[in-house]
Amino acid sequence: IEDITSDAEFVLLVEKEAAYIRLAEDRFYHRYPCIVITAKGQPDISTRMFLSRLTSELQIPVLCLVDADPYGLKILSVYMSGSKNMSYDSASLTTPDIKWLGLRPSDLDKYDLPEQCRLDMTENDIKTGKELLKEDFIAKNPEWTKELEIM
Repeated sequence: IEDITSDAEFVLLVEKEAAYIRLAEDRFYHRYPCIVITAKGQPDISTRMFLSRLTSELQIPVLCLVDADPYGLKILSVYMSGSKNMSYDSASLTTPDIKWLGLRPSDLDKYDLPEQCRLDMTENDIKTGKELLKEDFIAKNPEWTKELEIM
C-alpha cells in the first residue's frame, strides 16, 4: 500500500466482532464518516500495524470500544503501548493516542444498564484487574485507575 487517503473523521476500534458486525449492518460509517476496525478480540500484529499506519498517514483520532472489564482495558493497552512479548517492535505496532470511548464500568450505573446485561467478575478477573493497577499506562491515567477500582 503506497498512499492511504480517506474522508474519515476518526477510526472506531471495536473489541468484539459482534459489535463490529452490528455497526457494519447499520452502516454506522455512513452516518459518521469513520473507519471501523476490529481484531475480533486480542489484537493481532497485522491489525495493530494497520491501525498505526492509518493514524500516522491520516492524522485522525482513534476511539475505542472495549468491554467494561480488565480484559477490555488490557486489549486497549496492547493497541496503545504494545505487548510485553513484542516490546522490541513497538514503534510500528502501537497507537499511543487512542481514546477510551467505553464501555466503562461507571457507565453501567450511569446509564442504568439492567442487571441481566452484567456479569459478575471471577477471581481471575479480579486478579487481572489488580495486576493492571500496577501497570504504568494505568498509573498515567487517573480516570482509568478509578474505572478499574469500580470493577
